[in-house]
Amino acid sequence: MMTSMAKAPDDSATTRLIERAVRGDQRALGELLARHRERLRRMVALRLDRRLQGRVDPSDVIQEACLDAARRLPEYHRNPAMPFFLWLRLLAGQRLVDEHRRHLGAAARAAGREISLYRGALPETSSAALAAHLLGRLTTPSQAALRAERKIRLQEALNSLDPIDREVLALRHFEELSNAEAAAVLGLDKSAASKRYARALIRLKEILASRPGGLSEG
Repeated sequence: MMTSMAKAPDDSATTRLIERAVRGDQRALGELLARHRERLRRMVALRLDRRLQGRVDPSDVIQEACLDAARRLPEYHRNPAMPFFLWLRLLAGQRLVDEHRRHLGAAARAAGREISLYRGALPETSSAALAAHLLGRLTTPSQAALRAERKIRLQEALNSLDPIDREVLALRHFEELSNAEAAAVLGLDKSAASKRYARALIRLKEILASRPGGLSEG
């Protein structure tokens, strides 16, 4: 069920920084944007097309988004229609879409390359990046082959999920959005978002269990 994106209150520190930044305090602006860079980096890393790795620096995408935010902050301050981080994330997503279209042209707009969410289209999550995150890190040489095999199985399972289910997992696990934030991004109420997340986890486990070997050791 679609719903309007309710304005969840930002924490008091964020609110104070926004107010100071709008008044021209550059130090406050820098601190405000720095607080969210790591979360933005996770989002960009998850959605950057692998064909652009080495050609597009995620830091540049984030920097452009931060410049957009600095320019448009008075507009946001007058009408904060969503929590500040989600607004900043939306700007970064728009910049990432621009990079995909600039470098990939029509290929970036092919079916399945973008996913339509409540506030517009963003590049789809990379199942390879999500699989790597869900697996965690196996670092010893003896585990390298096992990790590669598990990653392939998990990636195949993720690819078989409905795109929105995959998106829910990405938002909660990789981007580490709260249930309320994920609900706002998807245009769902909190209860519906929570249920969708639970169903996505169950569905992923069912798909993995049905495949030979699953994710077991042997």
